[in-house]
Amino acid sequence: MKYLGIDFGSKKVGFAVSDDTGKMAFPHSVILNSGKLLEEVQKIVDKEKVEAIVIGESKNFKGEPNKIMLAIENFKKELEERLKIKVWFEPEFMTSQQAKHIQGETGLHDASAATIILQSYLDKNNM
Repeated sequence: MKYLGIDFGSKKVGFAVSDDTGKMAFPHSVILNSGKLLEEVQKIVDKEKVEAIVIGESKNFKGEPNKIMLAIENFKKELEERLKIKVWFEPEFMTSQQAKHIQGETGLHDASAATIILQSYLDKNNM
């Protein structure tokens, strides 16, 4: 099964894809969070033959939803309705900072954060 990982941000959204076996995640792209976001996700899903999506669940140090979590939940619902595929949450905590630490400040660190989110999900579910 092939997965798409998403690191949702208010300005930019990072994407990662898995290999065809659903065991390894790889950075894919970063897209501006605009009115065309759903269309862009649809293009990625179709081109990469994605069968399920994993989106980062954003919580603070206390384990409470961050301010952006409502937007993430709404985006998840829109994805499920439009794409007719399952969208899973994967807890994420400071993945953007992890990505910046690993590769430095680049235009693709959001895709790397999506890769961390997706790989975490894949590792938990491939045991």
